[in-house]
Amino acid sequence: MNKYFILFLILGLDALFLLFETSELSISYTETTLLNGDFSLLQQIERASFYFFGQNDFSLRIPMILLHLLSAILLFRFSKNYLKYDRDRLWLVVVFILLPGVLSSAIVVNSVGLVIFSLLFYLNFYDKNIYLKYLLLLPLWLISPSMIFLYFGLFVYALKQKDYRFSALNILLFFSSLYMFGFDTTGLPKGHFLDTLAIFSAIFTPIVFIYIFYILYRRYITSQEDILWFISATTLILALVLSFRQRLHVEDFAPYIMVSIVLAAQTFYHSYRVRLKQFRSTYRIIFVLSLIFLFLNATVIFFNKYLYIVLKDPKEHFAYEMHVAKDLALKLKENRLTCIDANDKKLQDRLSFYGIGYCEDFSLSKQRSEKAQNVTISYKGSEVYQSYVTKVNKISN
Repeated sequence: MNKYFILFLILGLDALFLLFETSELSISYTETTLLNGDFSLLQQIERASFYFFGQNDFSLRIPMILLHLLSAILLFRFSKNYLKYDRDRLWLVVVFILLPGVLSSAIVVNSVGLVIFSLLFYLNFYDKNIYLKYLLLLPLWLISPSMIFLYFGLFVYALKQKDYRFSALNILLFFSSLYMFGFDTTGLPKGHFLDTLAIFSAIFTPIVFIYIFYILYRRYITSQEDILWFISATTLILALVLSFRQRLHVEDFAPYIMVSIVLAAQTFYHSYRVRLKQFRSTYRIIFVLSLIFLFLNATVIFFNKYLYIVLKDPKEHFAYEMHVAKDLALKLKENRLTCIDANDKKLQDRLSFYGIGYCEDFSLSKQRSEKAQNVTISYKGSEVYQSYVTKVNKISN
């Protein structure tokens, strides 16, 4: 069967599930902050989507879904340099799109999905033309402050290759980005090493993260470092070292470690195939267990609302901050309300995305009062939100 047919079949199913999940989510406060905050490339991409498709959940998340699908295609293309067989590359794409961190980046509007795409785009054209490897670095400066980790990795790699011109450009971009965007070092020194490891394990699943860690170490002691190794290893080392002092935004580091799954796949398939068939069972078990964990995780993400059935406190749900707002807005519109005082800035900003503005005529409160109208949101038969709408009687002088 044609490899591209299988690839687009995989991505087609992936897109369908992501579109389904889009209908299940509301905009989060973090996403409203990105849309209404300081200028960024992602913000402009989102505004362009709103211009063409209107302001709704579909137009909010379609740019992230498209970046996710394009990233998978770029990974398939780039992995040809490491994996001999097409079926290995297709399995790599399956693992990639099922990684919890990658799935999240395909749904949540933040810079992670754009960084993954930009990184894979750069790697695809890095060795195609000597001018491209220089020219493509410059616009990456605008993508995200986290690009400093790419510049640092490339700086160390270029030094190892004795490419001093390229190393000089990267260290210049590194310090320029650091000067423009800074790096958060606030707070009292406090170790978060184990927390950081736990978050990385959640982003990759424990088996995949442990294997990636092992592959990076193994390639170091066998002197098999290449550009991917330097990007991933330097970022992971920086993350672990910094975690001894402060809590990190691990999502800033994760994209640069994600690309190392290409190295992991190359080493895995090589180790698998050099062994006789009767000695391959351990590798099959590891691969199957990894896929099981990845599929289970994807199932939990796509059908996360069922978790409310077993949770005593709905706010303990990992996606609670991306629920309620859209359904609450619909309830208010059913009652012919187009504005309200939510008494909560985060909720107020989220409601405004769905056309519910601010006014002092109606108030949303957790406390019941006389003539207050009950508004309840339930998922899968479980109540997750309850509030009361009260008409405010203004006293005129």
